[in-house]
Amino acid sequence: MGKYSDSAEWEDIVPISQDDGGPNPLAAIAYTEDYSEAMSYLRAVMAVDEKSDRVLGLTEDIIQMNPAHYTVWLYRADILLELQKNLVQELEWLNTIAIKHHKNFQIWHHRQVIMSHTPTLPSSEISFLARMFAKDAKNYHVWSYRQWLVRRFSLWDSELPYVESLLQSDVRNNSAWNHRWFIVFARYTDPEKHSIKNNDADSQVEPGIIEREIEYTKAAILMAPQNQSPWNYLRGIVRKQGKGLVGLKSFAEQFANLEKEDEVRSSHALDFLADVYAEEEENELSGKALELLARRYDPIRKNYWNYRRSMLGFEQVGA
Repeated sequence: MGKYSDSAEWEDIVPISQDDGGPNPLAAIAYTEDYSEAMSYLRAVMAVDEKSDRVLGLTEDIIQMNPAHYTVWLYRADILLELQKNLVQELEWLNTIAIKHHKNFQIWHHRQVIMSHTPTLPSSEISFLARMFAKDAKNYHVWSYRQWLVRRFSLWDSELPYVESLLQSDVRNNSAWNHRWFIVFARYTDPEKHSIKNNDADSQVEPGIIEREIEYTKAAILMAPQNQSPWNYLRGIVRKQGKGLVGLKSFAEQFANLEKEDEVRSSHALDFLADVYAEEEENELSGKALELLARRYDPIRKNYWNYRRSMLGFEQVGA
């Protein structure tokens, strides 16, 4: 990239330099010479709201130097839409940026803006997201974008097999557990408010879904009892049922027998059982489960477990 000041294409533009606070700024930002010049030209064209091919190229240069500059992304999107550019080509260009900077929020927001003006899902989009998850299976920005994509193009039915494949590869992938919950239940929610409509939403869940999810989650716990994600998922399903945890008591006791302290296989089962016993008003057993957590199986959160014990009327577990 040569200097803009040497280009005949830009000779009609008077660049606007950054004002850092006068000729002797207290804390001037140390930009590179190329970046400072490009931004000076961007300020000038934005001042007159120019949207053209040359400005589109300018935004590309700046993004290559600083892909986190959200103002440039917003202006680029405006140019693309006003000039009615090929948005699939924009996605292809965006892929190269996303691979290099996959944790950059602005890239994924821009992708969502572009995709919101794309009437059909490009055939390469899902495979590209799989490529991104291969780099980082727990990338929050990619997951957020994928959930938006599912809503945008109603991909509910094809997503469940995909998320199951992810959990088969890594049952501890908490992002995949979160996505499973979204796929199973979010189709019954308000897409504008993104919140469950309480009983109205739950009443629309197809018969057998709750039971299927309970069995799936129990099988995942059997594979990795010390994995917190499915325990949390199980609690959520029980809340969907509108029932207590007592019905899963015998299942949880497989992993935490209070009479055999050395054979506890899951601290999360102890936590689960503490709530089960509290529901049954078996406060001694609930307090014992919490005592084991505070003293032996999760002492780093001793203060939390002690607080739970105090709510049952027990003294704190000592150091």
